Amino acid sequence: MKRVSQLTALTAALGLASFFSFAADMAPSLTLSELQQQKGAVIDTRISAFYNGWSQTLNGPSGHEPSALNLSANWLGAMTEAQLKAWAMRHQLTLATPIALYGSDSDNQAVKARLTEAGFSNITLLGDALQTPSRLQRLAHFEQLVYPQWLHELQQGKPVPAAPAGEWKVIEAAWGAPKLYLLSHIPGADYINTNEVESEPLWNKVSDADLKAMLAKHGIRHDTTVILYGRDVYAAARVAQIMLYAGVKDVRLLDGGWKAWDDAKLPVERGTPDNVKPAADFGAPIPGQPQLMLSTEQARGLLHRQDASLVSVRSWPEFTGVTSGYSYIKPKGEIQGARWGHAGSDSTHMEDFHNPDGTMRSADDIARMWKQWNILPDQQVAFYCGTGWRASETFMYARAMGWKHVGVYDGGWYEWSSNPQNPVVSGERGPDSSL
Repeated sequence: MKRVSQLTALTAALGLASFFSFAADMAPSLTLSELQQQKGAVIDTRISAFYNGWSQTLNGPSGHEPSALNLSANWLGAMTEAQLKAWAMRHQLTLATPIALYGSDSDNQAVKARLTEAGFSNITLLGDALQTPSRLQRLAHFEQLVYPQWLHELQQGKPVPAAPAGEWKVIEAAWGAPKLYLLSHIPGADYINTNEVESEPLWNKVSDADLKAMLAKHGIRHDTTVILYGRDVYAAARVAQIMLYAGVKDVRLLDGGWKAWDDAKLPVERGTPDNVKPAADFGAPIPGQPQLMLSTEQARGLLHRQDASLVSVRSWPEFTGVTSGYSYIKPKGEIQGARWGHAGSDSTHMEDFHNPDGTMRSADDIARMWKQWNILPDQQVAFYCGTGWRASETFMYARAMGWKHVGVYDGGWYEWSSNPQNPVVSGERGPDSSL
């Protein structure tokens, strides 16, 4: 014990105390091959952006180790003991499963301490983490989900990975007047009221002519990179999906929305947006991608098919007809033959798709969840919810995951249920009900 104390004192003087105390407390590190032989689990303790594929340095490695789970140290404060146990159970981790961590020393220490507290006893480091770039895995289009520090550095004029090719804009999207935006928003951000892209009576997208006028008003051309965020991620996603339909080529979401920026304690500003110079012309026909927005008849054509899925992104109580989910939608039930794509606890939440910090859950988790309901990446897939917001969020995630044939049924349950001749079903049911 005396020798350990002397070593600790020495390393503290060198500024390395935390590293050595952590290393001494860990079992010997394992390589990925060694861990796989023990049927162990790899855990990436970094933020989800780096796990998804963003490099931590301009030319650094991109992605995560094969089959690695993401348990970011940043999530720990938002995870209860029950939630951590549920996370472990969902990923089939037992208390004796060999676990190897990789990330920064501080993140590894935090995750190791929390797992130890939960009863996990076989925890080490992944000795060859991020050293073989060719084996790393990433989201097919990780760049479509940006993270706060990347956006901040872009605004500062610093070189960043996956930088926009030309002009770019940051826009906050929300319903109604910009009350919260006026109090605090990302510097330089414009504001779009969702009423500019959808309208009553069914809250479907506005006409293509109105959409063209809206884009011109906000100075957006087909080749403008638009980076959207919202206090509610699905509000920004709704605007993003409609912009892609219109033909804007590069539309990105701030993963985790305003909360992610606020949590990162990055600069904010108050007041109204600067005067936006209108765009003289969109520069391309509208819509540029009409296949991204489906009509009721097109949605009907996807039902009961092996090569297609009409996917309900509604809470289980909505899907089973316990509630409509909305005060202004009276009919309860679901489209007969639709597959359940998960959502959240009610019509205003999307917990099934979010990490504890509100960012997108891992692609492997989402794909596994969808596969249980016969929703597969090679199918033609259209998402819907009540009026399009939640469906748009899942559309953006599927697009980032590389799913090629995805769209949104714009009318959703509101439009479908307005016609009593459309087939509707209620009650508990499983995946086979859609076959």
